[in-house]
Amino acid sequence: MDSSVTANNNNNNDGYMNPAFVGSLNSSTISIPGAYKPTNVANGSSNQKQQEAAGGAGAVAGAGTPSGPGDNQPGAEAGEQGKKRASWNNDIEFLMSCIALSVGLGNVWRFPFTALENGGGAFVIPYLIVLVLVGKPVYYLEMLLGQFSSRGSVKVYDFAPIMRGIGYGQVLATGIVTTYYATLMALTLRYFVDSFYPTLPWSYCRAEWGPDCLDSGPQEASGISLANSSVVRTTSAEFYFTNIILREKTSIDDGIGYPSWSLALALAIAWVIIAGIMFKGVKSSGKASYFLALFPYVVMFILLVRALSLPGAFDGVLYFLRPQWHKLLEPQVWYAAVTQVFFSLAICFGNIIMYSSYNRFGHNIYRDANIVTTLDTFTSLLSGVIIFGILGNLAYENNTKDIASVVNGGPGLAFISYPDAIAKFKVLPQLFSVLFFLMLFVLGIGSNVGMASCLSTVIKDQFVHLKNWMIVVGIAIVGYFLGLLYITPGGQFILNLLDFFGATFVALVLAIFELVTIAWIYGVKRLCRDVQFMLGIKTSLYYRICWAVVTPLLMLTILIYMLALYEPLQYKNYTYQSGVYVFGWCLSAFGVGQVLFWAIPAIRQQPASLGFWGRIRKAFEPLPNWGPTDPHTLKRYQLYVQEDNVSAMFRRSSIWHKIYDNIFG
Repeated sequence: MDSSVTANNNNNNDGYMNPAFVGSLNSSTISIPGAYKPTNVANGSSNQKQQEAAGGAGAVAGAGTPSGPGDNQPGAEAGEQGKKRASWNNDIEFLMSCIALSVGLGNVWRFPFTALENGGGAFVIPYLIVLVLVGKPVYYLEMLLGQFSSRGSVKVYDFAPIMRGIGYGQVLATGIVTTYYATLMALTLRYFVDSFYPTLPWSYCRAEWGPDCLDSGPQEASGISLANSSVVRTTSAEFYFTNIILREKTSIDDGIGYPSWSLALALAIAWVIIAGIMFKGVKSSGKASYFLALFPYVVMFILLVRALSLPGAFDGVLYFLRPQWHKLLEPQVWYAAVTQVFFSLAICFGNIIMYSSYNRFGHNIYRDANIVTTLDTFTSLLSGVIIFGILGNLAYENNTKDIASVVNGGPGLAFISYPDAIAKFKVLPQLFSVLFFLMLFVLGIGSNVGMASCLSTVIKDQFVHLKNWMIVVGIAIVGYFLGLLYITPGGQFILNLLDFFGATFVALVLAIFELVTIAWIYGVKRLCRDVQFMLGIKTSLYYRICWAVVTPLLMLTILIYMLALYEPLQYKNYTYQSGVYVFGWCLSAFGVGQVLFWAIPAIRQQPASLGFWGRIRKAFEPLPNWGPTDPHTLKRYQLYVQEDNVSAMFRRSSIWHKIYDNIFG
């Protein structure tokens, strides 16, 4: 290679030196490590000469910005010459955005009560094991693919075009989750506003709710525990949520009704905030990520101090952490652990691939993947301590030792159990209610921005000439009108239905397709080669074995277990009409069927001279321009691959050796 090519590639022509960390020529102007400096074409050649003069010293410095056009930031999407892809303002924005995406509502209300239902402290053990065997490997895997290719969640399948339907199916699932997730933000916003009343409106009963209503507010000590009461009474918090907020029906046989005007207004505000954050793509959402990622922790630590200072709090925390070892032998506990990790980290929805596609080529995502997965677990455990501290106090106030009896789980948990708990605070319940629902709102917005950004990236990749604001406004308008379905009196029935058939089931099946495609069609060995080219590090056996064997098998086992124990979906003991189940399974088939639907054009695009089976075989192979989107880095990568392919010609070709070589080669 001549000297000019060497300079362009930051003295990294063999692919083994991390090209991202080189000396900054203007380090005094960069305040954040890894900041992205725009390339100046006019003085590019002089910069290259200065780099050559700096030599290896710059690589050791490592704190500045990349200055070669090949490796400093993602280039154009494949096939769009001269059209540069957006990128983060700096590395920290990417990390904060991933934290805001992955640390969400699932950590705050889903984890503590999933743990409660599955053995308390005993659940934490399989949860941590599943995190290590599924969560961390898949999170790192998706980060690698996005950053290496600078492609969104659909175009990333250029490594196996016949499987591109996986990306489209995941977009469908993400779109469904995005629409109903925004309505949760609307509910949270309504409760946030209601928290400013002199008396919390859900803390007392109304006459029309009858004698079976129990005030959620502080009660005078009567010596009678709820657990020993002969009459099962419903809290005012539950009546308030069901009758006033949702206006919920007992069935949807006669229709779902009309949207609530107050929730429709709250939903509009939520979408305006989401669209405002996304207005300029990652340039604007990256700036908002600092607040979205960090503010919830400020509130959490305030609530932690308050929760642990309540009488009876430590009994609740011990209940949360005390293991029931026999539960470890129950498959349901492991199923719950896998689903919690899967949806908490937002893996296999395309969001992580999308965020990492805006990274510079050599960014240290190995570190970031470990930070996010560890922080996600820490947040779940922190939430558990806070919530069970509060529940311990509720049990103390009600003169009962049975902590499980003072709270109900389920989809309305955040809007029934938590408000009920807050209403029982005798000192400034409004303050803690405002803080709690503001925290929930910020957590939800961070996740919603990530999911909506995934949709906008797919659209932008397909229609590169569309302005970003046009895409964002379009998503917000469509999302708003679809969201109106969920804020009708029958909205929770629709949410429950679409969540299972349109999101959970589709995402789980496509996750298995994704893992098998990457590990066995593209190949673990190829992926590890790409990692070494991009980051200059060898992939450990831990990741190789998880990617190839452990993680796909675990996910397949979970799918089989779910189907084996499947019972017709219900909502509050209401069984849907048979036609609704047909619609649900058709929706699932449509989502999973994207794999077959998009495989057909991928096969037809192959040369006709290859014959039918030859075209199918060719459609499993990466496209010619697969790899880094920067032309200089792509040429260097192609040379690197050619050298590896030459050495592969002299290896044994038996099927068992190929399997062994794919995992350990």
